[in-house]
Amino acid sequence: VQLQASGGGLVQAGGSRRLSCAASGRTFSHYNLGWFRQAPGKEREFVAVIGWNGETTGYTSSVQGRFTISRDNAKNMVYLQMDSLKPEDTAVYYCAGYERYIGGDTKSASLYAYWGQGTQVTVSS
Repeated sequence: VQLQASGGGLVQAGGSRRLSCAASGRTFSHYNLGWFRQAPGKEREFVAVIGWNGETTGYTSSVQGRFTISRDNAKNMVYLQMDSLKPEDTAVYYCAGYERYIGGDTKSASLYAYWGQGTQVTVSS
């Protein structure tokens, strides 16, 4: 599956932004999908994950209650709605996927075989 993220940009602290990730290639519902981010000088970190049918989600604690991951299997899209943004949310955001039959730590980047290019989100104070 090929993934392409979009929707990044500059936003003021307290504002909102929605990232989108379009998938193409193999059957979209075969994949669990996640969002990761990488700030300058820091390692890539897990942000959120959603199961193949959208019924299960998970978040890192720093975004719990502020970010919402969702997917539309009919449109081959996954989204990350980001609300109450903070300057520390500034990073390049990546969408990623792995085949749903594969087990592992969903917070580990090594589980995800498929990656889109990043989209920059900058939150100004």
